[in-house]
Amino acid sequence: MNRWKPLIALGVAQFLVVLDTAVMNVSISALVADFDTTVSAIQAAITLYTLVMAAFLITGGQVGDILGRRRAFAVGLLIYGVGSGLTAVAPTLWVLVLGWSVIEGLGGALVLPALAALVGGNYRGRDRAVAYGVIGGLAGAGIAVGPIVGGWATTYLSWRYVFAGEVVIVIAILLMLRWIADAPATGPRRRPDLVGAGLSVVGLALVVLGALQSSTWGWLEPRNPPFTVFGFAPTLFVIAAGLVLLGLLRGWVRRREAQGRDALVRWALFAIRPLRAALSSLLAQNMILLGVFFTIPLYLQVVLGLDAFSTGLRLLPVSLTMLLTSMSAPLVNRLAAPRAVVRTGFLVLCGASLWLVGTVRPALDELSFALATGLLGVGMGLLAGQLGNVAQSSVGEAERSEVGGLQYTAQNLGSSLGTALIGSFLLGALTRATLTGVAAAPVSETTREQVGTALERGISFLSLDQARAALTSAGIPGSEVDALVAEYARAQLVGLKIALLAAAGIALLSVFLTRELPHRRETGEDVAAAPAAAPPVTAPG
Repeated sequence: MNRWKPLIALGVAQFLVVLDTAVMNVSISALVADFDTTVSAIQAAITLYTLVMAAFLITGGQVGDILGRRRAFAVGLLIYGVGSGLTAVAPTLWVLVLGWSVIEGLGGALVLPALAALVGGNYRGRDRAVAYGVIGGLAGAGIAVGPIVGGWATTYLSWRYVFAGEVVIVIAILLMLRWIADAPATGPRRRPDLVGAGLSVVGLALVVLGALQSSTWGWLEPRNPPFTVFGFAPTLFVIAAGLVLLGLLRGWVRRREAQGRDALVRWALFAIRPLRAALSSLLAQNMILLGVFFTIPLYLQVVLGLDAFSTGLRLLPVSLTMLLTSMSAPLVNRLAAPRAVVRTGFLVLCGASLWLVGTVRPALDELSFALATGLLGVGMGLLAGQLGNVAQSSVGEAERSEVGGLQYTAQNLGSSLGTALIGSFLLGALTRATLTGVAAAPVSETTREQVGTALERGISFLSLDQARAALTSAGIPGSEVDALVAEYARAQLVGLKIALLAAAGIALLSVFLTRELPHRRETGEDVAAAPAAAPPVTAPG
């Protein structure tokens, strides 16, 4: 039992960081009321948290190499705890933004890369596979359990209690810190790369910002952007600017390495094939997971009218099966190689998404929905039990923090892109289906033109009551309102099904990302067995 003590502390930290966003997403209405603000303002705070976390993860990995992994983990937890405490007592929205979006985001960017390195440093062989499986399972479980915790707290207590509880949990993890052996970086002490950090932070922030705001700004046709570029929505231009900065980062890193100076990240890491495949698969995994978790709550809450707590309960099968499957990674590795397991996981995700398409109906089929979400968790668990272990086992001790930063950056990018792409598919299908329904509805030509013009300006995923109220306030006659609402109800289901079909398509295409994953079964050692199994990655000089 003693050998699993480090995993308890590290697993709780992983769960805590992932839980945050899920809790905040289901507390939006309560936050709007408490701070007398708008939904857009709260969504901006959530976007900023994701931006800060994603932008500073690679830099956080280098800080872990400089300070030491366990010290960086402890400092990150302290920062995170301060942010949680400030959020719990926030009197205004701006204090909430400072405490949660900025301070907690920075703390998480220190915690996660160090956490990945500490798991690799505290475990070997099959124990390491179990540890990474548990960490991956807890990450997914946090996303699924968050709505239950947030919904229950918001309904019966206050969202503030969640963040006050996080402070207590942070203190508990810090008290468990002595259980965790440090995983010091080997080789010469590294020096910070400030220019590389700046390019990384701003470049990643722009890419994530563009992806997250795509549903608000539009991809090309402007919907509701703060500005336009040559008459187009700024989304692609913002993403392109971020990619240009990341291209400059690549040139800067290679230049510093050629000069024998420390760079933000060792570019030779991207030449390690198993690592490259693991990172791309992690990105795809989170695209699918967050895309589905964007779509399903809309079905349960907006279409069926369930509250946040009831929605969370119906997503429990995902958490349970994902955690159990990811923990069984050592057993699975005796039967199949990581590449075969990950491919199977993506195919299971494809099948589960298709099954979910069949459950999207006007009335919920509880059994079929539970089985489909349970299967979704199995697919996620198969991936979670392999990818973290493959990534960390592909390198030596010196590169673990860097790889941890790259892992979580890939996951954050995948989450942002999944929400953006699946959301775009959903809203696009909803618009087209609604326009088709309006064209066929028994309404006057004047009403048809009025509604069509409004739809071309952009559409939101509203409940039927909200849609009815909007049509009534626009002066549409009552008999025509009923017909239009009926068409909109059908369009909602079409949009949700198209979004889930898109998730299934991404899962199927992701199979082709796995070609460079290890294709031999584990024999009791690490997946990569030794750093010598990968191309050598040495510190400059």
